[in-house]
Formats: sequence, structure tokens, C-alpha cells
Amino acid sequence: MKRNHIIRGAILTCLASIAIVQACNNLDLQPLDKVTTTTFYKTPADFDGAIFSSYSSIQDLWGTSTETLNERGEFWGITLATTDDVTINGKASNQGDLNKARDLDNLFFRAADVPFAAAYTQIYEGILRANLVIEASNNPNQLTAEQKTRVVAEAKFLRGFFHFLALQMWGTPPLVTEVKKDINNLASPNATKDQLYAAILKDFQDAYAGLPASWDASNLGRASKWTARAFEGKVNVWKKDWKAAITAFEDVRKNGAYKLYNSNANKIDNYEDAFDFLKENGSESIFEVQYGGPYSDDNLWVFDDTHSEAFKASQGTGRVWYWDASGDAGAPGGGLGWYVPTQNLVDEFEPGDPRLEATIYKAGDLYYNKGEGTTPFSSSWSSTGYGVRKYFGKRNAVAAAYAPNGQAGFNNERYFRYAEMLLLYSEALIEDGRTAEGLAVINSEVRARVGLGATKITDARKALRHEKRVEMAFEPHRWFDITRWGIGAEVFGSKWNDRYNVFPFPQSEISRSNGLLKQNAGY
Repeated sequence: MKRNHIIRGAILTCLASIAIVQACNNLDLQPLDKVTTTTFYKTPADFDGAIFSSYSSIQDLWGTSTETLNERGEFWGITLATTDDVTINGKASNQGDLNKARDLDNLFFRAADVPFAAAYTQIYEGILRANLVIEASNNPNQLTAEQKTRVVAEAKFLRGFFHFLALQMWGTPPLVTEVKKDINNLASPNATKDQLYAAILKDFQDAYAGLPASWDASNLGRASKWTARAFEGKVNVWKKDWKAAITAFEDVRKNGAYKLYNSNANKIDNYEDAFDFLKENGSESIFEVQYGGPYSDDNLWVFDDTHSEAFKASQGTGRVWYWDASGDAGAPGGGLGWYVPTQNLVDEFEPGDPRLEATIYKAGDLYYNKGEGTTPFSSSWSSTGYGVRKYFGKRNAVAAAYAPNGQAGFNNERYFRYAEMLLLYSEALIEDGRTAEGLAVINSEVRARVGLGATKITDARKALRHEKRVEMAFEPHRWFDITRWGIGAEVFGSKWNDRYNVFPFPQSEISRSNGLLKQNAGY
């Protein structure tokens, strides 16, 4: 009997142990402090924070990336120093960062260069963050059907934005529309242009269908349905689908709330209104890169990317005024900056165009030193005799626009203005054979806003390209216009090589992909 009791006891103990193990297997063993995509994306506020993190990747194009590549606003170099509008100030001291800009100025592009790796990282970081939101919206959460539609639409706008920028830079970059989870299969191959255009346009069309027409004051600057529709038109201009571009732009013109600043008797004020620190996200802004104040400090290189619950998350941007520590540049405020206007750009402005005065400092102009006073501009401060005035004129001569240490500027980057959309609309009309209508947009809207009469350039295409250059000077579009128009040899002469129509893919990304990502020809 004793032996039977021992056997039965052992069996019961074994069964109890099995039951305990099975019960443990049914427990939630996830650490309580572990945040995953499954546990985080629950409330509307959670999704908003995640959306804002994708916006912050746009801000980072002018700042730092997750790879700590020691970059300093490389997107300025990529979109400005490369062009015929800007050259490097020979008055500035020789520095490592300045040498990177000089290479871009000389059209010396290498696959190992920091600017391309930095931009690639930031672009695909933004795409990943948008894809995470889209994926998580299908998991159990507290979103209403209406909120889910809006969240997915905004994420698709951002995904389309980043893919379009990647297409502009590299021609055939990867198309990434899902969150890859297989550690052995994270790389993506080059996509074709047809694949990219189809996906980008679909994202912008879905965003147009699902986004609100406008946002309340606390969310001012977030993409609206009209932002998405305008970008759809812009993508179709790059695609040379002129009729589709015209349709999108006419929808925005008829139903969107955008208009040019054109209420001042002094025509230069109409133009400068568009860049006024106190008029951010105004009637002319289709899309701005949002910059807030110094939430934690005023060091523009330390971005508050962890504060994604705030729409304006970063401190600001250095824009183009990199100061010269040695004082060689001579301008008040620590130097005029690395990037200075070329004589070629100055000569592009016709006599009497007030946009020249609003865009470029020349000898004798009143120079505004970041809200710290004024002094006559000296041509000795610049190797070309000129300085960048856009964003740095009297409209931004307020202390609140800058960090106390002078490093960061809080004025938003006007990334896509209504004036640019009008010029793209004009281009589409001209290329579609509706030349008179296209010229009417230039003459009666863009030029009339600054008090100029009809253009005297008889070739409609040349008139459009002239207007685009002077209207959009020092905004991040000129390089991409040169390459899509195929006028590199005309602009740069013997310095030009057709491989420059696209930038090199970062060598680091090709290596990581084990060759799945193919380098652009000539690099």
C-alpha cells in the first residue's frame, strides 16, 4: 500500500508540474516596459506621434541622421552647392565640412560621400516610419474608421513624398511598401521608374482621398488633401504626363485655399511675405518643413527626434549661414556663410525685378544680422560680392526667429510654394501645346504679383525656365530642374557629365545589400 501511495503521489506531482508548465506557457511573458509595434499603436495619440516621427525625418535632411555620419545639413549642399545659383565662399576658412560642399560645387560626386549616405538614410527612415503606421493601423487599436482613414492617408502622403525625393535623387531607388522583418532579407533592389511613378502617384491619390481639406490651428502645417493633390501634379510633371498634371493643378486652383501674397502696394513686400517668419504656413504654402523652438536647448545639431508627440519636434535649421570661426568672412554674426550667390544668377534677373533685392544682398544694401542690428552690406564679405538674403532680410530680423546662441533658425523651410505650383502648371500647359494659356499664368499671376509686365522672352519654354529660376532661387529645386530638363551641358559646359543626372547610391548601402542594390552607371 505504501508503495502504491508513493507511485500515485509521483504521478500527481508530475501532472501538477505539467499543469504549471502549461499555465506558464499561457502567461504573457512580454516585459512590462517593452514597447513594440503591437503594444504601442493603440490610441489616436499614439498614431499621431508615430506620424510625427516620419515628418521629423524630413527635418533631419537639414540636420543629423541616425547613422551619426558627422553630417551638417548636407541637403543644402545637395540642392544648392551643386547648382549654378550658388558657389562656395572663398572668404571662408578651409574646413572638413566646407570641403564636402566644395566637392559638390565642383560636381565631384563619389559613392562614399557623406551627403548621399545621409540623405539616403533619412529618406528610407521616413519611409519605414510611414510603413509602420500603415501596417499597425490593421492591428487591434482604438481608431474609429474615420481616424484610420486619415492616419493611413497621411502615412501614404509621407511615403509618397520620400519615394519621390528618392526618385529625383537616384532615378531608380528601391520601392519599399512593407516593413521587412526577416533579418536575412532586409535589402531591396532597384525599382524601375514605371514602378516608382505608379506607387508614388497611388500614394498621393490615396492621401488626397483620405486627408482633410484643412487642419485646425494646433495642427497647422500637416499635409492636407490639397497638399497631396498638388504633389500628384508635380510628380506628373516629372513623368511628363502633362494632361494628368494639368488636371491635378486645376483641381487645386479651383478648390484649394492657396493664393499668392499680393496685397502690398510695395511689390517687393508681396514676395518677401512668402518667407516671413511671422507668416509660416500662410496662404502661399502648400508644404513647409516645420521647425519649432528650442525645446531642450538651442543646438540645431541635437534634434528632438525622441519627442515625436510634438509636431514641431526639432530646434530648427542652420539653413545656409555656416559661420566662419576665424572671422575671415567678416560679416557681423560670425561670418556671411559658406554659400554665396553667383554672378550668373544675379545676371539672370531682369532690370527692375524686385525679387533680386529680396533674394540677394549686394554692396550698399542694409544687411540684417539675425535680429541683432543692421549694417551696410560689404561686398568684401563674399568672394562673389553677394550674399543670400532670402530668409535673411528684414522680415526675419526678429530675435525670436533664432536661437540665443545664433546656431539655429526657427523659420520653416517653404518646400513647396503655390508660386512653384503655378510655374509647374504653366510648364504643363506649354508642353501640352497650350502655350498662350501657359504664358498667361506666368504673366498675369507670377510676374504680376511682383509688379512686372509680360515677359519679353519669345521662346515660351525659355521664358518658363527663366521665371522658375529667379522665382525659386535658393529653394531646393534648381538641381532637379536642371537634370529633368536635360540641360546640364548647357548650364555647366565642359564640367558636365550625363552621369550627374542622378547621384551615386551610397556605397555603404550597396555593400549592405550584398550587391542587390545596383550602382548608377558611371559611379
